[in-house]
Amino acid sequence: MNILVFEDQAVEQLRPITLARPAYNITCACFRLSDWMATVDGTVTGSVRRHLRELQSLDFPFLADSLDTNHDNTLLVSARVVPCQSNFEKLDALAKQQSGAPVETAKLVAVDQNGNACAMVAPTASLASSNAEEMPTAIAKLIAGLTTTDADNQLDVLHYPHDIVHFNQEHFNSNLEQLISTREFKQLQDGVFVGSYVDIAANISFDTSDGPIVFDDGSKVGPFSHIAGPVYSGKNCKILEHSAIKDFVCLTDTVKAGGEIEATVIEPYSNKQHHGFLGHSYLGSWINLGAGTCNSDLKNTYGKVNCNYGGEKVSTGMQFAGCFIGDYSKSAINTSIFTGKTIGVCSMLYGFVAQDVPSFVNYARTFEQVTQVPAEVMVTTQQRMFSRRKVEQRPADIQLLHDMFAITNAERDNQSIPTGNLSF
Repeated sequence: MNILVFEDQAVEQLRPITLARPAYNITCACFRLSDWMATVDGTVTGSVRRHLRELQSLDFPFLADSLDTNHDNTLLVSARVVPCQSNFEKLDALAKQQSGAPVETAKLVAVDQNGNACAMVAPTASLASSNAEEMPTAIAKLIAGLTTTDADNQLDVLHYPHDIVHFNQEHFNSNLEQLISTREFKQLQDGVFVGSYVDIAANISFDTSDGPIVFDDGSKVGPFSHIAGPVYSGKNCKILEHSAIKDFVCLTDTVKAGGEIEATVIEPYSNKQHHGFLGHSYLGSWINLGAGTCNSDLKNTYGKVNCNYGGEKVSTGMQFAGCFIGDYSKSAINTSIFTGKTIGVCSMLYGFVAQDVPSFVNYARTFEQVTQVPAEVMVTTQQRMFSRRKVEQRPADIQLLHDMFAITNAERDNQSIPTGNLSF
């Protein structure tokens, strides 16, 4: 059977965290939807935004370039489906159910928690003639013709960045249990599991009363640290000495972590290795938080946190909600980020961050300076970062920075952010 994982218009609500990655490559509770895609029997394809198509072909080689017309049916799945074990089981069942008799017209098979279409089965012939540029329109037409009351299944789906923090906590234990059951981890002590070549120093305090702790291959933990599960430390992660990593922390591959981190997802190649608090947050890739950087995840009134996304005020329904930072952004020493703030891609933070920050911005409002960060500066910065981690800087990586700069022009124009360098 064909599986087509697609990005729809609602993926824009997940900015800035989806600017540099397909929605199916967001980590939540240790898994990505792309993990499920890699295990599916049949032909799997992805329909993503134009500026991500070359990166998709390079970074996800298991995805086919086109649908297989030998399969009569195609199961279409939203790229915003939460990567959790319960959703994976439902998707596996749907794929099996819909691989039988050919369908004549598109049929809805699953809705999200708001009753919107998130999975459907359609005749492959209705989609096979559409190229990558035409596919989003073809999918939108299919969805427009569906009746949502016909679906028998419900899937958790991401709508806004704060949903990642919410679902990360909701599904962390079940996802971690699935990971432990399918991988050959060694049990170091009750509830603590390690992969190969894991280096854990002496004098580590473990607390697994609320969930397990997993250190994947190549992880290192410095002395005098406290780790309270559930926690996942990905491959080649480094947790520095005197760290407190606790309660639903997901460190993906090649992350450096230190200080106090709670209920947070950090994507590959990002650093939060100095003292300072980071809680109930999401960090993209290639982020560096300077020493003493802290964020707030609780209002002084103890009320529910509201966030602003694209000019829309959205209630998170959460008492604890921290910050949501796009790829390649950086903070200077002692930066303080207020509750529920979004930071765009490729921005530089200084001082107090009491407002949302657009992409490609030097944000030093504390010092009465806010200017644009040129794409060329980020290309040079990217090359330096990649070189330090022995990662090749490809033409597609450079092009991504230029594309993201162009895509986010309106963010800076709306705030009349000038060009120019900071003067301190």
